[in-house]
Amino acid sequence: MTQTRARPLDGILVIALEQAVAAPFTSSRLADAGARVIKVERPGGGDFARRYDSAVDGESAYFVWLNRGKESVELDIKDPAGRNLLEAMLAQADVFLQNLAPGALQKLGLDSASLRQRFPRLITCDITGYGADGPMKDAKAYDLLVQCESGLASITGTADAPGRVGVSVCDIATGMTAHAAICEALVERAQTGKGRGVSVAMFDTMADWMTAPLLFQEYLDRPTPRVGLSHPVISPYGAYRCGDGEQIVVAAQTDAEWRRFCSAVLRQGDLADDPRFHTNQLRADNRHELDLIIETAFAAFNRTEMADILDRAGIARGAVNDVTALSKHPQLDRVAVGTPSGQVNLPAPPIRRSDETPGLGPSPEYGAHTKAALQEFTGQDTATPKEPT
Repeated sequence: MTQTRARPLDGILVIALEQAVAAPFTSSRLADAGARVIKVERPGGGDFARRYDSAVDGESAYFVWLNRGKESVELDIKDPAGRNLLEAMLAQADVFLQNLAPGALQKLGLDSASLRQRFPRLITCDITGYGADGPMKDAKAYDLLVQCESGLASITGTADAPGRVGVSVCDIATGMTAHAAICEALVERAQTGKGRGVSVAMFDTMADWMTAPLLFQEYLDRPTPRVGLSHPVISPYGAYRCGDGEQIVVAAQTDAEWRRFCSAVLRQGDLADDPRFHTNQLRADNRHELDLIIETAFAAFNRTEMADILDRAGIARGAVNDVTALSKHPQLDRVAVGTPSGQVNLPAPPIRRSDETPGLGPSPEYGAHTKAALQEFTGQDTATPKEPT
């Protein structure tokens, strides 16, 4: 008889008072690892990300992606009955995750510090835009705003204008960081028996990701240029046009790769010791001259021919794909996820565990698990609070 292997977070209960992208990203990854995630949604429609779009047979693409494997409980936490249910769930929970506006829970006595006093084993995670202190602690924070505030937009795009990273990178990065922080706290609790509060701010996360450009600016007084499909400090590392007009991305990052690139790809072995290009720093400083040499050499071949030359030389290369090409990509693994409107195929989770076939729970219908949660956690069938005894 084949026995299903337990997932890493089987038995962990997560209560997620969440909306939009960052916190749902975090809790979806916890659910992928086996945690039971109860998503608490506000009355009147729940998580507003449900209405971002209707791309997936009427369901929001964002919501379907970020809420697989969760239960949905409709709660008005400002109402005594709703707060009673939330507190009953938290009494049994391992993790409480929230990304409401700063101060919203403190007014109700549901802030992380108060909850950990009442439930010492509880791990709390607060996701904010700018943290709990500082001059912008109360500022609203959305992904594009943080891309701009953190300087990310200033190094993204072309020389003509800054640009937005094409996905919600600040939200996603923050969700990834919060996931790591929660997992660390779970390991610590297994050793100490005590929960811990962790907090992750979107601005802090992107400031961390911007460390290299920041150090270049502060130590060399060198701004990071916007270079489109190129790397600002490594060359050759970017997209080059072939003779058929198609682009191919090339990366030669080590001295050995640079020498092979010169001899086997450009057919100009002496170029490796050219004083303009002898080191990566020199190649980056003389990028325009080097790019002209590369594109002149590439113009003699179509993209398929150049890909073969690069492969034989052991030089990394890639295609400049669009989303249609991603949809048909031979390397793309998919997994089926249920939604209230039917099944959708999503990219498989990037974490692959040995001896486990990826399988994800469905994206929940709004409030679908409210009645069951009431019965399980309070013994009631309705949200009417019990009379005190």
